[in-house]
Amino acid sequence: MAVSTVVYTVQSLNSTCSSISTPTTKTHLGIQQRQVLFYGKKTHRGRMRSGEIRCSGDTIVIGLAADSGCGKSTFMRRLTSVFGGAAEPPKGGNPDSNTLISDTTTVICLDDYHSLDRTGRKVEGVTALDPRANNFDLMYEQVKALKDGIAVDKPIYNHVSGLLDPPELIKPPKILVIEGLHPMYDQRVRDLLDFSIYLDISDDVKFAWKIQRDMAERGHSLESIKASIEARKPDFDAYIDPQKQYADAVIEVLPTQLIPDDNEGKVLRVKLIMKEGVKYFNPVYLFDEGSTISWIPCGRKLTCSYPGIKFAYGPDSYFDNEVSVLEMDGQFDRLDELIYVESHLSNISTKFYGEITQQMLKHSDFPGSNNGTGLFQTIVGLKIRDLFEQLTAAKASAPLEATKA
Repeated sequence: MAVSTVVYTVQSLNSTCSSISTPTTKTHLGIQQRQVLFYGKKTHRGRMRSGEIRCSGDTIVIGLAADSGCGKSTFMRRLTSVFGGAAEPPKGGNPDSNTLISDTTTVICLDDYHSLDRTGRKVEGVTALDPRANNFDLMYEQVKALKDGIAVDKPIYNHVSGLLDPPELIKPPKILVIEGLHPMYDQRVRDLLDFSIYLDISDDVKFAWKIQRDMAERGHSLESIKASIEARKPDFDAYIDPQKQYADAVIEVLPTQLIPDDNEGKVLRVKLIMKEGVKYFNPVYLFDEGSTISWIPCGRKLTCSYPGIKFAYGPDSYFDNEVSVLEMDGQFDRLDELIYVESHLSNISTKFYGEITQQMLKHSDFPGSNNGTGLFQTIVGLKIRDLFEQLTAAKASAPLEATKA
């Protein structure tokens, strides 16, 4: 049978990139999905050799895992802002594309690797959280190709129609962020990550957020919201939540401890859990590294209404890993006063005094800007920038060191 191919040749990072896509093939659940091959021949080990066309430089890959509705998109906007340039969908492409591209960063939504559309999932009786509804082979192949500087023809999952749209060409960026439900589920993909983050929203807070959003904005009933959460919970517990054990940093969002028996989810206690011993990543600390600190900021220097603000810091253990934990409970009234807190934090990877405060003020309309979610997302964004710069410098110096040797 004749097989037709489409070859794309594009300019990316001052180099030429190529990818070849093949016709559709059936997945193990019988749904049609387009596969991708990369230009070039493979060695007996499956690696590309002469004949392929690559982009100059290596792509650094960041993984962000979280359940739906847990703040991934807000975190992505904060992260891309740290690197400069607005993140926008690919110009001239599918208006329903999930991809965001800025000057330095490309963000890929892993929903694009669903092997089943919305109807297919109903027929098979699986949720999008179930690994059987996702194509991890293709995910691995394409993330690896981008990391190696090779353009790919990536599928698109249309969240509006629930269908799998024709693919889009993705060129290797300097920083590739893969965000979604499963960035750390498959070990092959996990091993490609240079840094990983997990957004861990407690059940109580997630429920409160979903009620606020779905009842107020979408007219859903309380019963339907509860049913939706309960329907997803078994798969979330089985396939999504366990990924946090692999994360280099976890942002954990919990109910406040400043208000007894609070169940509204408006005042939050947020923890930044940072794994020790990660190369190019030094955990942030408060006052004295390695000490156990409890700090209530001076009320004359940091305005905050009831129930106030409390910070904590210290060493801990998380899934048998040594970690440092920075915690904030409560919320700010005036973001410009955040400089007071910033001045007491160390290892924050800022380039100038007050950069965290500037970033928070710049995006004061983003969700979480008055509490620890926005603060810790901003700090992690600055730490990723620092990691990127260290990795880039190390890779640039490697050929020189080899020559000297």
